[in-house]
Order: sequence, then C-alpha cells, then structure tokens
Amino acid sequence: MILGFLNDFPVACGCFKPIDSQPAEIKRIYVQPGHRKKGLPTKILEALETWAGELGYLKAVLETGKGQPEAIALYRKSSYQTIENYGPYKNLENSICMEKLIKKNRVQADKDREVS
Repeated sequence: MILGFLNDFPVACGCFKPIDSQPAEIKRIYVQPGHRKKGLPTKILEALETWAGELGYLKAVLETGKGQPEAIALYRKSSYQTIENYGPYKNLENSICMEKLIKKNRVQADKDREVS
C-alpha cells in the first residue's frame, strides 16, 4: 500500500496485489474529497507502477466501474487500454478492465542483460 500525506495526515492511498505470478492488479486508489483535482491519483498510480516494476511485474491490470468516469479518465490518461474482463469481473456488465505494460526498473533490466 502507498499512502499520500499532507501535513502528517493521510489524504490518498492505493495498492496492488499479484495475480498468479503476473500481472500486478492495481486496487483501491482513493483520494479524500477535499484533496481531489490536485494530481494525487496520478502520483499514487505512478508510484504503484514503479513499485510493481521494481518487483519484476511487467504488466498492471485493474477493474473499475462504468459509473466511474474520473477513474476511467485517469487510467486512459495513464496509457491503460481496455481489455476483456478477467477473473471475478468476467461476467459483470458494469465492470471495465484495463491493462498497461509497465517498465522494468533499471536494476531488473541490468540483471536481465547479465543473463543474456
């Protein structure tokens, strides 16, 4: 979990969880209402992607609802593409699932070059 603080008070959060060995599933990005429209969701999402990349995940997936236009806009702005609904969301008509390839961190990329 990643927390965003303002004056020692948590105002934003997000997390991810593994799905099998790949990919990481982005979960629960939330910003308190008084702190929205300040770019915090983007910063939380970028931090989650960086963290997942550092752990070796190559892809992030997520689910959001069709009634969440702000979330959909955030994910599209962050280069997520709509995919077929997966796992527990397969038959949920109100769900939208998305994915994005995430960059490996430099340490992982260096390790991969050493193996090649």
